[in-house]
Amino acid sequence: MISNFLEILILSIVQGISEFIPVSSSAHLIIFSNVINFSNKSLIFDVGLHLGSLLAIIYYFKKELLNISNDKKLFNLLIIGSIPLILIGYIFYSTGIINSFRNLKVIAWTTLIFGILMYFADTFKIKKNIEKDLTIKNILIIGILQVLAIIPGVSRAGITITAGRFLNFDRYDSTKISFYLSIPALMGASVLSLKDAVNENLEFNLFLIFSIILSFIFSYLTIKYFLIYTKKFSLKFFVIYRIILSIIIFSIIYY
Repeated sequence: MISNFLEILILSIVQGISEFIPVSSSAHLIIFSNVINFSNKSLIFDVGLHLGSLLAIIYYFKKELLNISNDKKLFNLLIIGSIPLILIGYIFYSTGIINSFRNLKVIAWTTLIFGILMYFADTFKIKKNIEKDLTIKNILIIGILQVLAIIPGVSRAGITITAGRFLNFDRYDSTKISFYLSIPALMGASVLSLKDAVNENLEFNLFLIFSIILSFIFSYLTIKYFLIYTKKFSLKFFVIYRIILSIIIFSIIYY
């Protein structure tokens, strides 16, 4: 019982923090699960972790989301930007192709390559903002690149923020676009996790409630403070972190 709650706490911290910053939550969940060798990898945990993050992003942006619902242009753009990930993600998930990417070697390379890519993107000049310059072309580019986040280590937040910076949006607006697009992505992940849990007749118990609550708390705090961070600092910290992490994983694999 105590070990299960400890696992939920650790996974909630990992999910809540890494889901919304450019470091890849799926990669970190795989790494922590393998290194610590969790005894219970229940689908109920997955349901709770994704639901917690989804509720956190909806709650944090509740006012903006109400405005977006009245702004048909932005609403439609976000739907368009989410379609590539939903379609390709479902194909990869339903066919089992996604499982071939869930290994440390893939994570090491994607963590390194997309970390370096993020560094160069963050040097681009700022010329655009969401209100005036977010177009179908821009959101499609970001949405198509978001598909790469299916591969652990790429990072959904990382690739969407990188794409936004390459398109000359500032860090804050790139992060907001990334956060907005995370809502359909997390909804999809929650539905798939819930579907698997129901198919396996898993019980919805106290562990689910705790995973939702803890994931919500850590996700909410990460969203709040990462947005503040993007207004004041560059993304170099996360680039350095990714490079160091990739070196550590490479050393585990090859030595």
